Amino acid sequence: MAPTRYALIGTGGRASFFYTAIAQDFRDTAQLVAFCDTNQTRMNYANDKILKLGLEPVPTYKAADFDRMIEETKPDCVIVTTIDRTHHIYAIRAMELGCDVISEKPMTIDEVKCQEILDAVKRTGRKLRVTFNYRYAPHNTKVCELIANGTIGQVFSVHFEWLLNTKHGADYFRRWHRDKRNSGGLLVHKATHHFDLVNFWLGTQPETVFALGELNFYGRENAEKRGETRFYSRAHGSKYAKDDPFALHLEDHAELKAMYLDAEEEDGYYRDQSVFGDGISIEDTMGVIVRYRSGAMLTYSLVAYAPWEGFRVCFNGSKGRLEVNVVEQSYVNAGGDRSLEGAVAGIDITVHPMFAEPYKVPIDEGQGGHGGGDPVLLNDLFGKPEPDRFNRAASHVDGAMSILTGIAANRSILTGQAVQVKDLVQF
Repeated sequence: MAPTRYALIGTGGRASFFYTAIAQDFRDTAQLVAFCDTNQTRMNYANDKILKLGLEPVPTYKAADFDRMIEETKPDCVIVTTIDRTHHIYAIRAMELGCDVISEKPMTIDEVKCQEILDAVKRTGRKLRVTFNYRYAPHNTKVCELIANGTIGQVFSVHFEWLLNTKHGADYFRRWHRDKRNSGGLLVHKATHHFDLVNFWLGTQPETVFALGELNFYGRENAEKRGETRFYSRAHGSKYAKDDPFALHLEDHAELKAMYLDAEEEDGYYRDQSVFGDGISIEDTMGVIVRYRSGAMLTYSLVAYAPWEGFRVCFNGSKGRLEVNVVEQSYVNAGGDRSLEGAVAGIDITVHPMFAEPYKVPIDEGQGGHGGGDPVLLNDLFGKPEPDRFNRAASHVDGAMSILTGIAANRSILTGQAVQVKDLVQF
């Protein structure tokens, strides 16, 4: 059988996760046929990387030539790793031109774009997958298994706390994510992982959402309140950034320098903006309450300035309680060893039966990023996956249901009202 042909659009920090995997591990089953981007320097860098891995460089196309790329290189599937607000543009057009789609999370950032994607899937009959690598981490799969097996009976409530630290969390406030028009804020861009996990673990979908959110730590105004007087717009070339623990120095990271500092003259994008600058429109402190179709309730907290990284989630059910504590290693996107992205530093899963002693649940530790989920996801995408009893491959419906929680939360923050998910889109 001939390898599946892939074109990739958006050659920024997340893209190399996909194209290096194809180049290194899946040459028998996957073939990279083109890169597409608004920035030629980044596409050249991507070609340099696959050349070092033993693949010939592939043709490059500017984003305005997307249709021509499809016509000339004839991919079976398009991988979309552009900034979040443009995911729908290329996913929809790819499907209209006869291709399936793999979309980086989040699938898109608001209900209008989500509806356009749902309509395009129905209209074209093509497939769209969203890459939720956390589903594939052994400890997250184990949680799914425990709940599905009835270990704590019917789940009535979930408390979920996710902490982003001052290295990883701060990174969202340096780059394009800081503008809510680009990312939908962290309740869409980041929490899509977390809301998807709850949907996946409980086998249900969100129904009602209420949320609060504030920018409490990052941003110039907050820094001024704490007495800060030295400000800069970006780290590169700033004397004030030299001693700032929040500054990102692109010249100290070969990949970041090649993809961003060396590419600035083409598009004027600064990857190293100050987290205490003006123009930040996303929240860094968020709380969400969700009711699900199953009747379960979720209380969710996300902060982006914690001293450690990881999550705690507790499930309360008719037969007991399940507690999960995970400490993750901190990282900066494209700033070093990709296997450290979301890598686990410590895991504890404890079951508290209703009328018995609590016990620890053994877990097979996974290797690679996102708690060992990355290699399993990549094989599921590009290799020869085996049947999966957990159904971890995420469809466009899964992608929609994860972001709709965050989209509803954003609307709730604006209005102060609870939001019904069914009022956002029609399937």
